[in-house]
Amino acid sequence: MKKNWLLRPTMPTPIAQRLGRFHPLVAQLLYNRGIDSLSSAEAYLAARLPDGCDPLLLPDMDKAVGLIQNALVSRQAIAIYGDYDVDGVTASALLSQVLRAYGNTPLVYIPNRFEEGYGLNKDALSELKGKGIELVITVDCGIRSIAEAQHAADIGLKLIITDHHHLGEHLPPALAVINPKREDSSYPEKMLAGVGVAFKLAQAMWQMLGEPNGGLQKKDLLDLVALGTVADIAPLSGENRALVYWGLKSLRQSQRPGIQALCAVSQTNQAEITATSIGFVLGPRLNAAGRLDSALAAYELLTTTDPTRAKELAESLDSQNKERQELTRSITERAKELALQNWVDTLPPILFAADESFNEGVVGLAASRLMNEFYRPSFVAAHHAGVVKGSARSIPEFHVTEALDACAELLERHGGHAAAAGFSLQAQNLPALIEKLTAYAAQQFAQQDLRQTLLIDAFCQPEDLSLELFQQISQLEPYGYGNPQPVFAMQAVTPFAVRTMGRDNDHLKLVFRDGQGRFLDAVGWRMGKDALQMQGKLDVAFGLEINEWQGKKSLQLNLKDVRVS
Repeated sequence: MKKNWLLRPTMPTPIAQRLGRFHPLVAQLLYNRGIDSLSSAEAYLAARLPDGCDPLLLPDMDKAVGLIQNALVSRQAIAIYGDYDVDGVTASALLSQVLRAYGNTPLVYIPNRFEEGYGLNKDALSELKGKGIELVITVDCGIRSIAEAQHAADIGLKLIITDHHHLGEHLPPALAVINPKREDSSYPEKMLAGVGVAFKLAQAMWQMLGEPNGGLQKKDLLDLVALGTVADIAPLSGENRALVYWGLKSLRQSQRPGIQALCAVSQTNQAEITATSIGFVLGPRLNAAGRLDSALAAYELLTTTDPTRAKELAESLDSQNKERQELTRSITERAKELALQNWVDTLPPILFAADESFNEGVVGLAASRLMNEFYRPSFVAAHHAGVVKGSARSIPEFHVTEALDACAELLERHGGHAAAAGFSLQAQNLPALIEKLTAYAAQQFAQQDLRQTLLIDAFCQPEDLSLELFQQISQLEPYGYGNPQPVFAMQAVTPFAVRTMGRDNDHLKLVFRDGQGRFLDAVGWRMGKDALQMQGKLDVAFGLEINEWQGKKSLQLNLKDVRVS
């Protein structure tokens, strides 16, 4: 689909003067991120924590730490109840490490996706009670578990909920409910990941209980915070950016055998881990366990101190990830057929596909691929034994959890964020759900031209670009959701050369030459089919990257879109 280019506003002259120590393009990038003074620019580039990040500002935080303190003093049995994705697994590993440092060895319970589904369930809570557990702390789940929280109270379990997902109509009746999205929360960062909320709980424990034994420091937890925050696609702005910035530094030096083994099996240079490494290499392997079997393998990988065991687990996760990739490809193709079968000349307001052959562990990945390809909210679900379980991925124009809220009477369970959600329902309600969601989306999208917007940070010329500029721009990392890689554009430029590359000529390569005769390569992945149109003057939108070949580094343009001028 053709993208809608939107140029960000040009920086006003007074702000340009205040940011005059920076290259004009770097200054414009800072302005685009809300930075309008030299002091705020220096704080941003140094990744300092924003003001107001005191964990005790989170509602119920003091109650939660009080309950934990009492459990530690009276030697109560504690369980951590996590989720099976990377966010939940890293949060479980983080809180387990902290409690161990304070002298308690918690039981870690991560539900099986296929047998139990997402979040708290009554049987699991009863099982924990039967094992002698007295206090349960959830991470990355529980905010919509009203009945389950009441069940915990009924059977005498103390319950602390820590979560970051979109709230329902009521808070669950737990003894403490920590969620930055609570309406009564004065905490400034609303978009923490689940592992970020767990980290805030750890910080509060440090403040209220003092430092734990064994020399554990808060900075030792930041590698886990970075993994979970990036993998869960939390926005990399505000406090999250600072946490991930320092977390990446921790990851690059991490002594966890599991991190080292995961880097080895994925052929990742640990010293050069980036947010992209997490999003596309490390995170998918950690997620593969929970998608195909049990997430406990990923948890064990992150917590084991045995390098041999870490190697075994990393190799197993790598194998599962390869299986997951093939499943995702096949399910995506089938989901595309189902979602579009009744739409010939136009796209539907939403894409919805449910099938008995689908593996519910990867339906979210298939939904993401459909959403990216067609720029429509996408729902993909597995249909088994009269029950439909699915995942949704959405575009900025459509809050998918609010859409599911509007269909709550048809659903058994649902929850998530604006851009991603999970849901389950009885199969007989499926046609009504599709009809209602389609009508809801059609109303939301009335009079809208649904095309992906490509935000252009600034226009430039080939002679503006250099390795030195790239190094300056790199100070804005880590890139990801909420802090995307800068996108530049050149207008009316004529390529010196045009060709395709790759085994099937799938990819496009353009070569530009600046006024000094310097050549500049541009690569458009999966744009090879457009090569014949690349004649005359072009407008090109791109990010900057380094291409390393035979020991030499050169600047390269990563094309985001190309159009004839």
